[in-house]
Amino acid sequence: MNGKEIYSILQEHFPDGAALNWDNVGLLCGRMDREIKKIYVTLDADMKSVERAAALGADLILTHHPLIFSAVKRINEGDYLGERLLKIIENHMACYAMHTNYDVKRMGKIAAERMGIRSYEILEATSEDGAEGIGFTADLPEAVSLGEYGRKIKAWFHIPEIRIYGDPEQKIDRISVCPGSAKGMEDFARAQGGQVLIGGDFGHHEGLDCLEKQIAVIDAGHYGIEHIFIEDMTAFLKRYCPDVQVYPAPIEYPFQSI
Repeated sequence: MNGKEIYSILQEHFPDGAALNWDNVGLLCGRMDREIKKIYVTLDADMKSVERAAALGADLILTHHPLIFSAVKRINEGDYLGERLLKIIENHMACYAMHTNYDVKRMGKIAAERMGIRSYEILEATSEDGAEGIGFTADLPEAVSLGEYGRKIKAWFHIPEIRIYGDPEQKIDRISVCPGSAKGMEDFARAQGGQVLIGGDFGHHEGLDCLEKQIAVIDAGHYGIEHIFIEDMTAFLKRYCPDVQVYPAPIEYPFQSI
């Protein structure tokens, strides 16, 4: 397929305009009209992913997290970002990012589905009618302990380890979920009656702050929930771009528990 065709399909379902204003999404590197036969889907365009895509002969790397966030003043060897951009360019690949536009349009929905949740409200609305936004808050069918629900999160998303701030025996029946980084989302959760905030990137002080606000935390890590992007977008591309070969990145956590 021509690149323009694929990008048009992506824009139709995940428009750049749905992204938050600080984000950097869309075609970040490469030519718009290049023929695309192979797509590599990954969460991050780290060097390992770029090298795998090149080895596969991929024409496009589709990522969740943008390869480029801030201004790039030079692209050369010896710079960690420059090395990746050179590798992409030298192998005639393109790189396309779907970050908060994907979060708004899809991430919360598929996370809820994996958790068996069918009814919820948006945690942080980004549309005027409140129908779209980041994360969600939902009631559980029955009360469960914080520790037990943490173990469920670990199993649903195949997470090697989680951290809990709060009493593992506390009973909860209303949760707030923000895949990826959930720092600073506790006030939204509190406003909606969430008893626990589930997400990633909680440091020591963020965890303590949440407890001060009477919000427990299940820290699933940044990668822990967001990796569902890979499986979901692989299925999406196979459906809407059947003539293109799609290769999903393996699920590999950037840390090891010892």
